[in-house]
Amino acid sequence: MPSLTTEFAVILAGVKRPGDFFACGVVDLLPPQLEIEGVGPIALPLLPVQAQQVIAVAEAAPYGRGPQTILDPAVRRTWQIGAERVRIGGKRWPRTLESILAKVTEDLGVTDPVSADLYKLLVYDQGSFFLRHRDTEKSAGMFATLVIVLPSLYSGGELVVRHKEREVRLDLGSDEPAEARFAAFYADCVHEVLPVTEGCRLALIYNLVRKGCGQPPQVPDYDAEQVRIGTLLRSWAQDRAIGPDKLVYPLEHAYTQAEVGFGTLKGADAAVAGVLGAAAQDAGCELHLALLSIEEDGWAEHTGDYRRRRYGDDNDEFEIGEVSNRSEFLSEWRRPDGLSSPLVKLPVAEGEVSPPDTLDKLEPDETHFREATGNEGASFDRTYHASCLVLWPRARLMAVLNQAGLPITLPYLADLAERWQAGGDDRRSPLWQQAHDLAGHMLGGWPDWPWYAECEDPPSETARMLPALTRLGDAGRITELLGKIGARGGFAADDAPALAEALAMLPPGEAGPAFERLITATAAVSCAACASLLARAVTTWPAWSRTELSTAAILLVRALPGVATASVPVLAGQRRSMSSPVLVIDLLSALVVLDPVLAGRAVDHILATPRTFTLDGEIAPAALALIAEPDIRPAPAVERLRLAALDHLRARIAQPLAPPADWTRAHALPCSCPYCGELSRFLANPQAKSWEFKAAQARRSHVESTILNAKCDVATTTVRQGTPHRLVCTKTQASFERQITQRRQDLAYLERLESTSSCTVKPKMSD
Repeated sequence: MPSLTTEFAVILAGVKRPGDFFACGVVDLLPPQLEIEGVGPIALPLLPVQAQQVIAVAEAAPYGRGPQTILDPAVRRTWQIGAERVRIGGKRWPRTLESILAKVTEDLGVTDPVSADLYKLLVYDQGSFFLRHRDTEKSAGMFATLVIVLPSLYSGGELVVRHKEREVRLDLGSDEPAEARFAAFYADCVHEVLPVTEGCRLALIYNLVRKGCGQPPQVPDYDAEQVRIGTLLRSWAQDRAIGPDKLVYPLEHAYTQAEVGFGTLKGADAAVAGVLGAAAQDAGCELHLALLSIEEDGWAEHTGDYRRRRYGDDNDEFEIGEVSNRSEFLSEWRRPDGLSSPLVKLPVAEGEVSPPDTLDKLEPDETHFREATGNEGASFDRTYHASCLVLWPRARLMAVLNQAGLPITLPYLADLAERWQAGGDDRRSPLWQQAHDLAGHMLGGWPDWPWYAECEDPPSETARMLPALTRLGDAGRITELLGKIGARGGFAADDAPALAEALAMLPPGEAGPAFERLITATAAVSCAACASLLARAVTTWPAWSRTELSTAAILLVRALPGVATASVPVLAGQRRSMSSPVLVIDLLSALVVLDPVLAGRAVDHILATPRTFTLDGEIAPAALALIAEPDIRPAPAVERLRLAALDHLRARIAQPLAPPADWTRAHALPCSCPYCGELSRFLANPQAKSWEFKAAQARRSHVESTILNAKCDVATTTVRQGTPHRLVCTKTQASFERQITQRRQDLAYLERLESTSSCTVKPKMSD
């Protein structure tokens, strides 16, 4: 059974040329030299006095009924003058007639050479008309009639043309003397001229004749193809298993970016667009025009003379080796109605192009070669461009849009949610359903690689999608996304506000287990993110719903960094959780509200793991921040933390603080090489203030690195005189100065921690 893309192309292969049953237009006109036998030169626009003169030499126009020619003013009331009595010319007239002929043959879908033979000049004065009729063939090869209305002042007299179930009404009158309006239609079309209500209508009638032998052109009729395409598209729209989400049909002609448009299509491209436009509309599909771009790169081989090659010159010296990378995408979207399209850059997926092998036949627009360098061989890049008709079932718009990826779909989803909410929050709204469908497609392709804290810059994809789902109240999609987060192994602290708000949207009994799954997935790599989420939920959730957080809080305390993390699994590529003052602050802020006993257990763990939760790095800064909150300060867990920080600060403040008595400095170094040995002996010497190390750069750099890593009380400078250069090392009191700075901070912290009033200024911290 042929594939959808193959069958689609086979049907459209029968659409050979464009065209409609009529054509019309307007042309700039330099008044021609018009003479009528018996009247003489005619001024244009036609003057009323000359109109009467023309009618005086004209004859009443008959009409044909079978083999008979009948004169009946009840059917046709107009005046005619034969072509043999009319002379029309002038310097510009042949060129004007040629441009009119080119326009109408193109619009009628005629590609063969065509001539325009003047048949009659018709005069419609007030009250003139011609009822419905068909033109008879006036000469061999005649297939259509061309009407050119010369400048004349009149009202009414519209031309009505019908073909099958279609009808057009053409007003060929104009108040502008420097232009003429024209229309053409196939001879088998029923047409009529409505009554002229005022003035006089002057028209040249031409027979359009196909040159050469054979059958004359007929109205392009692709009803059979349209029916077949419509049936195929309806089946596709109703069954997702039949084909891809969209179809891409490359056009025959090349169009620039400025030319891409339904109104500028040429030849068979225009015919195919017409057939697809009607069929797609009936089948519930969308039709667009787009520019297809293909980009390739890879390695190349040099085939020319290496002695003559020059960088970036002469592509003939290279040939394509192998394509390493290839991308196919659609852009520059155009709709049939001319309105803007919400689509942006979309990839072309496998199995979407019709016929399937079309892109293999494209010729590149540009190819660039690059010669080999010291690190890389010769390479190339090339680009292809083609215009395409693109279709998809209306019901699959969100699936098609999802191909653009999260950078496009995330803001689009947010916009849908905002517009839906502004429109009244009705879940029966098409906007809600579109947002729900789009979210489903997005989650279907959600990233599944292991998450770790450094992998995303805020705001993360999670933090951008959750607010839209929360605004929609789409608990089902929220649950799906939470599952994706858990499967990836974590979330960021910046995601906590969006997560807390989204979890609150879940039905009672579901929020708690979902919260627990998030804690279980994330605690190993970011307890700080879990604590942030817990604190946010405690702050924003209603008091009655906080009971659902109890189990999650217990899980978090069990997973705190330190000894407990040894049993917590970590996915490949992830890092274990690190402690921070923010972790302690968020954790205890939440626990003293949820479960004071559990808060005490958390403090037990924090104080029992000093290598993880250091007094200076985590405990003291956290205690300062927590006692600044009036509602949290009285909690026993916070008091224990405060007292631990006070004991630590008081013990350090009690230590004597004095500058070094001599030039001896700490001399235990991490390196025992001979050069660092010299440095160690210099540091231990109570009389030596400076030392010069004369050595090659590598050895000097090694010694400088040791000084820096060991935080030695030594300042260095390089004297670049002589060979080798000298590294001059001078002892300082950096350790003592750091102790002074630490003492000032300890005293400030001590004062704030001993204060019985709530602090109002929080220290600046980061995780």
